[in-house]
Order: sequence, then C-alpha cells, then structure tokens
Amino acid sequence: MEESTSNGLSSGEAVLLGALASGVNAPTWAVLKITFMMLAICLIAMLSLAFISSDFIIVGHVILLVIIGAVLFVLLNGFLAQTGLVSVEQQIEEMGISQNDRHLKDKKK
Repeated sequence: MEESTSNGLSSGEAVLLGALASGVNAPTWAVLKITFMMLAICLIAMLSLAFISSDFIIVGHVILLVIIGAVLFVLLNGFLAQTGLVSVEQQIEEMGISQNDRHLKDKKK
C-alpha cells in the first residue's frame, strides 16, 4: 500500500490528506472499499455463527447490522457518483501545501 502517487506522496499520505481535505481521492476510496469488504466478511461470519447457534434474536441483530452496512455503502457510492473523485494534487493545492514545503521539512530532519 506504499505505492507512490504521481506527485511523490505515498498512498498512506494521500489517504491522510484525503481525510483532512474536502472531496474523496482515489487512495482514500480504495481504503474505504477494502474496509467495507472486510466488514462484509466479518458480518457474514457473524451471521453464519448466529444461524448455527439457533438464537433468532442474535440473527435479527446481525441482519440489522448487515442492512446498516449495505445502506451506508450504497449511500457512499451514490455520493461519490454525484461528486466524483478529487485528485490528490487538487487537494494539496486546496490546503496550500506545496512540494517546496515538504522538501524543506525533509532537509530539516
């Protein structure tokens, strides 16, 4: 996950930048998709264990969690379809961070 983006930022830095700036950049969206995939795997495992235990109250609660997760993912996809992805460079310009600032900080270390 440490692959470099076009402006020299690592994917981790791009995700952190995406958390601070407005819009959603591609590395942040990739992390969100991976997170939702892992959540789906965990909820499927919980649902199968709930069915095995034959406790329908737990099954109902896990189904509710699955519905909440699915609705959240659909809403995020809809939001992203309306707004579109923002490039990392655009977020850097918006926040006022330049490459010269990064090089000066690196030289001070």
